[in-house]
Amino acid sequence: MSQEIKDTHKLCTAPMLDWSDRHCRFLFRLFAPHAMLYTEMVTTGAIIFGDQKRHLDFSIEEHPVALQLGGSSIGELRQCATLASDWGYDEINLNCGCPSERVQKGNFGASLMLEPNLVAQCVEAMMDATNVPVTVKHRLGLDESDSYDFVSQFVGTIRDAGCTTFIVHARIAVLKGLSPKKNREVPPLNYEFVYRLKNEYPDCTFILNGGLDEEAAYNEILQKVDGVMVGRAIYQSPEFLGKLSQSIHDCAPHTLEKVISEIHRYAESQVEKKVPIKAISRHLLGLFHGQKGARTWRRQLSNPDLLKRNDPDLIMRTYQDVFQSQQL
Repeated sequence: MSQEIKDTHKLCTAPMLDWSDRHCRFLFRLFAPHAMLYTEMVTTGAIIFGDQKRHLDFSIEEHPVALQLGGSSIGELRQCATLASDWGYDEINLNCGCPSERVQKGNFGASLMLEPNLVAQCVEAMMDATNVPVTVKHRLGLDESDSYDFVSQFVGTIRDAGCTTFIVHARIAVLKGLSPKKNREVPPLNYEFVYRLKNEYPDCTFILNGGLDEEAAYNEILQKVDGVMVGRAIYQSPEFLGKLSQSIHDCAPHTLEKVISEIHRYAESQVEKKVPIKAISRHLLGLFHGQKGARTWRRQLSNPDLLKRNDPDLIMRTYQDVFQSQQL
């Protein structure tokens, strides 16, 4: 993997189901010019048999952007890797960490950690189909398979297949008895296992995911792994993503006024394409977190009567009414 692509992995935004769609990623890009943005997980079946444009389209501003695939069929993953390459994605990521029941029934996500040889074959097939880097996102283990040797052997098998970038959610997955939400919170974090993986496989890139919020010791973590992936914390407060970007990539963040201006412009273009304003405004509710007026901002942007008008000016008008008026 080139040094340029590796550097982008210092800061990654997480694939979040029902959250990290293209409108969310456009917002994230405004706060983090150099971060690697990940799509929400898209199953191979949805791409092959569904609306490819809806699942794969993204804005040029999102680069570098990675498509996360969910699946275990070698042929389908090969086909989707080709499509992702043709669509212009900068990376293709295979999900080996999702613990939902729907994913288990499809024999992919976290359950794939029990079949490292199959994952290796999937990775090889995707790499044969494209020159775009192929990466894997996984957990530390699942259920009773929670030893360091288990995750180390999984990584080693995939590395031998040619994959050299791993995004590690530093928890095991509990497939028996825990919901996906609880799987993000209940299994204890174990960063030390991720650090050990980096030491054992120094030729590979390791990105740490899980439990990273505004209190995390990012400087210390980035001395032990190659990058961090943050999800809920930056969704709930996108300004925090800007702070991380400034710290990690040493780039000055946009002012919130500039962010609102760019989002307003973007919303105008999307509404012209028949995109409902609600699809965009729902991702803006975390802006101005903790500031005076934030509650009014959220209330206005989620008001059903106002959203029904599908007017992109709702965003700029609300900003002006709630925040610029405070400066007068």
